[in-house]
Amino acid sequence: MTLRHSLLRLFALLLTSFAAWYLGYLIADHVDQNTLSIAALEEMVKKPVLRAPAPKRQKCDHWSPCPPGNFAYRILSGGGKQRKAKICFEDEQLINDKNEAGSGINIAIVNYKTGQHMSTDFFGMWAADHSGEMAEYIKKAPEGTLLLMATQDDASTRLKDYTKKLVEKLGSKEIMNIKFRSSWVFIAAKGFKLPDNIQKEKINHSDETKDRYKGWPAEIQIEGCIPRNLI
Repeated sequence: MTLRHSLLRLFALLLTSFAAWYLGYLIADHVDQNTLSIAALEEMVKKPVLRAPAPKRQKCDHWSPCPPGNFAYRILSGGGKQRKAKICFEDEQLINDKNEAGSGINIAIVNYKTGQHMSTDFFGMWAADHSGEMAEYIKKAPEGTLLLMATQDDASTRLKDYTKKLVEKLGSKEIMNIKFRSSWVFIAAKGFKLPDNIQKEKINHSDETKDRYKGWPAEIQIEGCIPRNLI
């Protein structure tokens, strides 16, 4: 290697070193020395992270909103000793652990035309016989109302057949099958018909080999959207 080539390589190395030093000098001159750190330098080269906005909460905690011109509902049975029944209509908690929920069958009545909550009650079926009171409550519900029902704890021991038949007349296909501590939810219309394609009823029986809670089956729920133009 000639002396000339050696000098050229040395000059190139010196030039590169000077350029690197000068670039570092410029960066340091424009960055607050109190904040200059490895973490700060790493932050300078990070790519921006795009995050999706948090999903908007829907009525009655639906995953997606009901179409315009629909009522939203969600009915959840009780579970075990601690989890209370819940009935939500148009984002109003008609029955929950702080509002009227009780052992037996919980019922909420809603005026279909206005969407306004009319009344709620629960009817125990274990310690005493409230079948007659439940039957009268259903009979007195006016035409043009929605009845939303959910069990909590036991709802079958003292539930009489004549009350079951009233619920069956409202469209229930499972009330005659209800057993000790069955989880059951149901929505019905009095004086008009609900669409066939919405969730109206579910039941889950106690089974020692499958129960989520000791002696109680898992809670169950139905939810959906009801068109406002049925009557």
